[in-house]
Amino acid sequence: MFTFTKNIFKTRMLRTLIIDDEPHIRETLKHLLHKFCPEVKVVGEAESVASGIRAIREKVPDLVLLDIRLGDGTAFDLLNHFENIDFRIIFVTAYEKYAIQAFGFSAIDYILKPVNPEKLAEAVKRTGQMVQHSFNTQLNTLNENLKNPDKQNKTIILKTQENIYIVDTMDIIHCESDGNYTIFETMDNEKIIVSRILKEYDDLLSDSGFFRVHRSHLINLKHIKRFEKQDGGNVVMRNGNKIPVSTRGRERLLELFEKIAGK
Repeated sequence: MFTFTKNIFKTRMLRTLIIDDEPHIRETLKHLLHKFCPEVKVVGEAESVASGIRAIREKVPDLVLLDIRLGDGTAFDLLNHFENIDFRIIFVTAYEKYAIQAFGFSAIDYILKPVNPEKLAEAVKRTGQMVQHSFNTQLNTLNENLKNPDKQNKTIILKTQENIYIVDTMDIIHCESDGNYTIFETMDNEKIIVSRILKEYDDLLSDSGFFRVHRSHLINLKHIKRFEKQDGGNVVMRNGNKIPVSTRGRERLLELFEKIAGK
């Protein structure tokens, strides 16, 4: 859907466009960018899909701060007018749990309203580290996840030093903590090591059928084969792997089984 055509992050100032349908948000963003992001030069603003399209074509920005919901449509309605996207995007959104989860699954940058100056500066800094084809994949995944209300069947982006993986959550069997890393085990016996802590994925996947059975282990409930009560408790997954269960995890897991059995 979206393709990127040039490397825009040079040493020059980042020509930045703000597109938001709330005037006070645009003013706040301009003020914060001026104060906290010296590498940014605001070259224009717009309040709608139509005016945003015109502004992008006229100003040719390097970076666009783009509200998800505009008065006459959405951010994706705007982006679909461009065959080649040669600017970076930081999405701006009001807090909605579903939307925030979609961003998390897509590993894509966003800032919440009201805007936090530190979060804004961090997001701007990260845009310079993005790989073009990576962002293209992330953007398409975000669009699909925002359109997909099924929490049990999402696509998640997993980024390693060497690869970018697009994985259906239903294909993830187990996630294991390894210090500051998380190891994903998938149905095709692949192990994907991501430099994010397990708690982040626990928060992200808890509404998608995943369960924290141990401080180091997060499992996909759909892939449980059996629960072994001996030796403190272990969960055996469908691929044969045996996952240890903590005392607290055992209590919560048995409560869950009872609820399911009682339905």
